[in-house]
Amino acid sequence: MSTPRRLLLVNGPNLNLLGTREPEIYGRESLADVEALVARTAQERGYEVRAVQSNHEGVLIDAIHAARTDCAAIVINPGGLTHTSVVLRDALAGVALPVAEVHISDVYAREEFRHHSFVRDVAVVHVIGEGVAGYARAVRLLLDVVTGLADG
Repeated sequence: MSTPRRLLLVNGPNLNLLGTREPEIYGRESLADVEALVARTAQERGYEVRAVQSNHEGVLIDAIHAARTDCAAIVINPGGLTHTSVVLRDALAGVALPVAEVHISDVYAREEFRHHSFVRDVAVVHVIGEGVAGYARAVRLLLDVVTGLADG
């Protein structure tokens, strides 16, 4: 069976407010800008993207579970769930797909509570503090991993 040529892009709580929420931290690009960037970057390598954003943990978990059948990998910015959600981490581990963890801001230069990530140990790629452009880098790195897995 061949590897699906689709990525799941997951954006967690409050990321729907990108472009207007604390632009000094998160920039002026919108969630639509992020989704378009990820789609363009994935398309460079022949992949399509299914994007989901929700402020509800269960919606994100359902999307991650569904990715098992038709996605090669997952790019996720869990937002605040990074620091609180064991069940989101378990969903990512449970689907056994390569994961890229993305954070727009440098979470390690911010409040102490943001320094811990439940997602970190299940992700094979980590892009932190590179702004919205970090999503493109995460996609490229993740597709390198996927290609390596498919070749090996």
